[in-house]
Amino acid sequence: MATPPIEPAVASRPRPRASTALVILATLAVGFTLWAAQGLVLPVLLAMFFALIGNPIIRVLQRLYVPRFVSALLVLVLGLVGTGLLAQQLIAPASEWIQQVPREMRQLAPKLRDLAKPVREANEAAENIARAAGGDDGEAKPQVVATRPGTYETLTATPRMIAAVLAVVLLTFFFMVYGQSLQRNAIALLPGRQQKKLTVEILQSIEYEISRYVLTISLINGLVGLALAAALYWIGVPGDEALLWGTMAALLNFAPYVGPLIGILMMLLMGFVAFDDTWHSLLPAIVYLVLHTLEGQIITPIVLGARMALSPLVLILALMVFGWAWGIIGLLLAVPLLVCCKIVLSRIEGLEGWAKLLE
Repeated sequence: MATPPIEPAVASRPRPRASTALVILATLAVGFTLWAAQGLVLPVLLAMFFALIGNPIIRVLQRLYVPRFVSALLVLVLGLVGTGLLAQQLIAPASEWIQQVPREMRQLAPKLRDLAKPVREANEAAENIARAAGGDDGEAKPQVVATRPGTYETLTATPRMIAAVLAVVLLTFFFMVYGQSLQRNAIALLPGRQQKKLTVEILQSIEYEISRYVLTISLINGLVGLALAAALYWIGVPGDEALLWGTMAALLNFAPYVGPLIGILMMLLMGFVAFDDTWHSLLPAIVYLVLHTLEGQIITPIVLGARMALSPLVLILALMVFGWAWGIIGLLLAVPLLVCCKIVLSRIEGLEGWAKLLE
């Protein structure tokens, strides 16, 4: 009896791949949606960010047999109380600084003229050369008339801001309490048991690593702010103002490159306003630059390791995109979101190359 011929194994068909134009159009559509719906998206992202900071603390409290609901409530209340006490300390110096800026800027003009004297002399020489060559066109420059915002915009913006803050607080609490339940219910929708197990392992690993990163970077930035405040107080800045600038430095440190650059400029302005001696005025900026260099080049790489490292070019592009779309909040969220994307891509089979691209 003849055996039937063995048919060759049929190669599995490759999955259809989307065209480059379709990927670009989908990316643009997602970007436009995120920009247009920022009033809805930003509170959710901020709440997830704060929940990731609180999750490691909640896990520690759960090991001490504290229920998750009580742990989340305790973390949220302590966070709100700490933020309120810090804001209470910062309102007075911030208001005083805002009121003093116009007067101090007029007093600052002679110092800036002394520092810019070589540049001004070079510009005058260049203008004389251009005028001698007939380059002066003598056209008058148009004057720009500044308008003050109306009262109506202020009245309508305040309730929206209060509603957004309340939404962030409530969403943070719900993410900390019910985030795991929502995750389990979503995983239960998957068909296979092995697929569920693998998904649970990936999600737990991602959530743990992202929480650890966000909490660690927040602690590092907070320590940088405290160190700057202590250094400013040591060189003669009043304590409440030193705390104000330390808080500013801690927040700006969430946006690499852009944040420290803004911080150095602010320290230069503050130094010229606070001190009479020209070179003594440079001390706050020098202290800030030294602290940022130690943090960025030594402390953060040692604590987080090279696994969380990101490409400077990708960082700059992300800061530009998120800053353009969401403003200051986008600058603060750009790096955590980029790290989240890198961790997710590194955990999904077939997408590890995209994670390497971000390094």
